[in-house]
Amino acid sequence: MSEDMQPMPSADEVDLAVEVFRMLSDGTRLRLLWCLTQRPEMSVNDLAAAVDKSATSVSQHLAKLRLARLVQTRRDGVSILYRLDSDHARRLVVEGVHHAEHQGDRVPAHHAGDAPAHLEVGEQR
Repeated sequence: MSEDMQPMPSADEVDLAVEVFRMLSDGTRLRLLWCLTQRPEMSVNDLAAAVDKSATSVSQHLAKLRLARLVQTRRDGVSILYRLDSDHARRLVVEGVHHAEHQGDRVPAHHAGDAPAHLEVGEQR
């Protein structure tokens, strides 16, 4: 291995990374995580309303995300609030969505201030 390369992740690290990406591969879970990139904490009911799913369905998705250590919880009286587990989780979600935006033929939304929205990718000003 070249000296400038980082060591290969261990088998356990690869397995954990695969599980994280598996959690991100579900549209509802990705939308829930996206919501949590926009607000520091949200309740199950707020998240359910934001993704237009039942609170029961959202709770099940959040339980999976919690087991994968992508979200954490905090009790506030009778409510349970969810937040992203770490900045790593936030960056995974944001970078994944931004990467997807680059697959289209329009200027990605996260570059909206960089160029007029009507310009297509690769088009000159």
